[in-house]
Amino acid sequence: CVGMRGSRVQAVSNELNGERVDIILWNENVAQFVINAMSPAEVVSIVVDEDKGSMTVAVNEDNLSQAIGRGGQNVRLASELTQWELNVMNESEAAAQSEEEGRLFVQSFMEQLAVDEEVATILVQEGFTSLDEVAYVPINEMLEIEEFDAEIVDVLRDRAKEVLLTQAIAREETLKEPEEELKNMEGMTTDLAYELAGRDIVSMDDLAELSVDELMEIEGMDEERAAKLIMTARAPWFEDGGQ
Repeated sequence: CVGMRGSRVQAVSNELNGERVDIILWNENVAQFVINAMSPAEVVSIVVDEDKGSMTVAVNEDNLSQAIGRGGQNVRLASELTQWELNVMNESEAAAQSEEEGRLFVQSFMEQLAVDEEVATILVQEGFTSLDEVAYVPINEMLEIEEFDAEIVDVLRDRAKEVLLTQAIAREETLKEPEEELKNMEGMTTDLAYELAGRDIVSMDDLAELSVDELMEIEGMDEERAAKLIMTARAPWFEDGGQ
């Protein structure tokens, strides 16, 4: 592919009037492909979100500028090449984001499954992030969790299925679907998005117009989280105003 001493690459570059040509090693493992595409920046960790088609890519602080490139050029090219949305950040930022996401998952399980923080935390630590996973993952996988016995597993699965059924019935009755932008908003969970839709809040603009007190009417919502959600929903307003 490269040729002796890069002769083939140089020939292609010459045909393109000296345009720089980078060779990226393809890999069927999409995470590894992204790592290859980000080279020479060293990737420390990757978190894949298949539902959103995005990845959070953590690099060393020393490699951050190199990974992002001038004006975000490197990230943009890697994203176009891999067909994934790439969010590049340093290790501390990635750790903070992961911790916040974990906290949201724990809170969601506590609310939806009516369990204490310890049980919810164990679920998150074992990789569970949704009610569907709790309800329908092969039961043997849950029985392998050291802290859970068969009785706890049965209770968790039954509660998850009951909540999912209730949500499905509620969605059919309201016939309202939250917009994708709202569902994918930072800090949002699927359960909360449908809860909001049931209250006629189906878009980020709808959410942005709420006050903290109004959002706190939702059971389990605290003031800090309500404020963060509203400010995130309002962020596009400030971006539009700055253009």
